[in-house]
Amino acid sequence: MEAMKRTTTCGALRKADAGKTVVLNGWVHRKRDHGGIFFINLRDRYGVTQVVIDQDAPPELAALAGELRNEFCVAVEGVARPRPDTMVNPDMPTGEIEVAASNMTILSRAAPLPFPIDEAGNIKEELRLKYRYLDLRAAAMQRKIALRSEVTFAAREWMTGQGFYEIETPTFIRSTPEGARDYLVPSRLYAGKFYALPQSPQLYKQILMVAGFDKYFQIARCYRDEDARGDRQPEFTQIDIEMSFVSRDDVLEMTEGLMGHVFKKTLGLEIPPRFRRLTYEEAMERYGSDKPDLRFGLELQDFAPYVEAGTFQAFKDALALGEAERSAAAAKGVTIPGGGVKALVVPGQAGYSRKQIEELEAQAKIYKAKGLAWMKVAGTQAEPALEGGVAKFFTANAAAIIQGLGAAPGDLILIAADAGRRIANVALGAVRSKLGKDLGLIGDSRFEFVWILDFPLFEFNEEENRWEAAHHLFSYPQEQYHAVLESDPGAVKGDLYDLVLNGYELASGSIRIHDPELQKRVFNVVGFDPADAEAKFGFLTEAFKYGAPPHGGIAPGLDRLVMLMAGETTIREVIAFPKNSFAENLLDGSPAEVTAKQLEELHLSIRLGSDRDDDRGGRA
Repeated sequence: MEAMKRTTTCGALRKADAGKTVVLNGWVHRKRDHGGIFFINLRDRYGVTQVVIDQDAPPELAALAGELRNEFCVAVEGVARPRPDTMVNPDMPTGEIEVAASNMTILSRAAPLPFPIDEAGNIKEELRLKYRYLDLRAAAMQRKIALRSEVTFAAREWMTGQGFYEIETPTFIRSTPEGARDYLVPSRLYAGKFYALPQSPQLYKQILMVAGFDKYFQIARCYRDEDARGDRQPEFTQIDIEMSFVSRDDVLEMTEGLMGHVFKKTLGLEIPPRFRRLTYEEAMERYGSDKPDLRFGLELQDFAPYVEAGTFQAFKDALALGEAERSAAAAKGVTIPGGGVKALVVPGQAGYSRKQIEELEAQAKIYKAKGLAWMKVAGTQAEPALEGGVAKFFTANAAAIIQGLGAAPGDLILIAADAGRRIANVALGAVRSKLGKDLGLIGDSRFEFVWILDFPLFEFNEEENRWEAAHHLFSYPQEQYHAVLESDPGAVKGDLYDLVLNGYELASGSIRIHDPELQKRVFNVVGFDPADAEAKFGFLTEAFKYGAPPHGGIAPGLDRLVMLMAGETTIREVIAFPKNSFAENLLDGSPAEVTAKQLEELHLSIRLGSDRDDDRGGRA
């Protein structure tokens, strides 16, 4: 191999290199036989160079070229020369040059391929994941994995430049309740005891703040045993960050600087130095989501002011029932928003057919809406009118509705109502998202960041009749709500913040509780038994007794960040070796059974239930 070790890469040669003798190592990307003249596109991670075996080449070289198939790994020696003017390829960086081969060695042969390289769009994902090493050879995958590396480096560069220490936290930790199920690791040395893989480094990074390391970050691997849904991965990566002696704005501004550096360094894009800010309530009321896509408009509007003058009973019932439920909840010390009737004006879409509207209604019903009412704005600009759908119920105040909603002739008005205002918002927000895609309103090349602030600290679990932490148990309740923490948990807002990009939650964080007594109060609100709290989190609350500083942090998701920067819609496209949607690794066959000896060493036995039907939906 030493004699045929590469002297340059397949993406480096240019016209100025003509006359140089070079050695290339790579894979056969394409081979063309033009009557005894062989053209070979040789590929490595740096690019593609055309290699030519001329008609007067030695017979043994021509014979070797005849053996080549796609993905053979070869070494080629030859002289770089300019391509004829008529054969210059402007689409290739090396398109003005070719290498006239004088020597070639087959380093390894390739079996018949299960799919062609660089045609991933036409290949089933299961096949791509099974032969991931081939899939990763495609230029598109090479670019995405390279982008991930560049983003990771840029993040490290920014964080260390700002005085942060990169500190590793343990992978084997104590199991603690953090929302999802833990992945458990049995201990061989301590029979019946288990480690857990961290869902996040949350507790340890807070302890680092107590230890005096006031600026910490880590490219952290996290593990969550969640049911198959969407493009979740059982293991994922986040840029984990924690800071001491800071307020919310300090964390937000640091994150904006990080994102600005990463986008500039890797994509060459200047993004705004400060991002938009919306409260949780504003986001839900205006967009029906706490992850709004701001690449297009279509804001939700309140239709409740027009209900009383109309005669549509379903809307009136929704508001009345919502008010009754709100009053009953208030009597129990629970704050809920009551009912809602929300409208969405879709400009220029009065031509929507009944079938198209039914498709939008089906989308709303996924999110618990009972239906989707509609009207169309007809007439002229001077004398607009409502027609179709529920328009006949609003004849008396049609002009007020059109003016109040800012509608115009040719527009479509969609309305969702429910006794639960959140349901009305979320259902219509889902319709908004579908319209954004269906109408081509989303610019794929745009990056629209927004901070969502002032989340509720607690959520009420109706089934279990108790309060739960909306984020996690260590988020700081905003100062103005400390007095009503126990008496009105539903009104309490946390010092919580999410960073949203193009409709995806990109990062989540909060200012943390550092006062042991305040932490106990939060535990009490969610009904966390003091003894259980001590058992689960005692090592953290004990640390808080020794001068814990005020601190807060955030954790941008690296996988999702790279996915959005690459213009993809699933994180599997930017992870080298992802699991499929059922948490299976099709490459190595995991999860897999282990031997009886391994189980014995771990003091474990396997007991299978009588009903082993899996819940994978009859997947073929």
